[in-house]
Amino acid sequence: MVSVLLAASLMLSGCGGTASGADNSWKKVKDKGEFILGLDENFPPMGFRNEKGEIVGFDIDVAKEACSRLGIKLKLQPINWDSKDQELNTGNIDCIWNGFTIKEDRKKNVLFSSPYMKNRQVLIVMDKSGYTKPADLEGKKLGLQAASSAADALASSADFKGKLKEVVEFKDNMTALMDLEKGGVETVLMDEIVARYYITAQNKGYRVLDESLASEEYGVGFRKNDQELMKKFQETLDAMAKDGKLAAISNQWFGKDITTVAK
Repeated sequence: MVSVLLAASLMLSGCGGTASGADNSWKKVKDKGEFILGLDENFPPMGFRNEKGEIVGFDIDVAKEACSRLGIKLKLQPINWDSKDQELNTGNIDCIWNGFTIKEDRKKNVLFSSPYMKNRQVLIVMDKSGYTKPADLEGKKLGLQAASSAADALASSADFKGKLKEVVEFKDNMTALMDLEKGGVETVLMDEIVARYYITAQNKGYRVLDESLASEEYGVGFRKNDQELMKKFQETLDAMAKDGKLAAISNQWFGKDITTVAK
């Protein structure tokens, strides 16, 4: 019994809580001086590796600014997106901050910040294909990133999914788009923000269908018990929105302010 209680105490301590129920999540990060951000390193423009191999992106720039204001160092930790919840709950990372969609079922296990950006799950096709609406893709192959919000959106669109020939899962959106270009799949379901950035940056012959499968919002995900840590970052994001820094970062990446904090 003593060993069981000790293990429980250590687990709570490792995740920002204590046996007495006090929340020391912010104190732990502040004392350590380091905040570990978990991300999918293939998710432009939110977080990805550039030509030099450096991790860059909108979320990265926002996180750097927030950490600078909080007086702590930012550590970027690429993770397997399939294992993001495990990485967070075992303490390997302090947050998931990389175009992370806020969903009701995720709220059971993740503490989210307020939404900071809107997004849609859209279908990408080759421009020369002639497809103009989801119904045109009946009997076709669809690609998407495994364990992504696209997979959730597709599961919620049972009628559309049921008429597809096959759903092919890829490790990331970029791989899925390359398969689309080669003709392996006829469409890719993914985040609109990522899709439009990639299409512009790569100058490929892709096209986004007007009709989306789902609308959503991005938030920063923390461990369920890390209330104080989340509050510190939320307050900082609010301040960045108020003084215009958040809008400035958005303008650098998107050419306009598409953030939704305090709006």
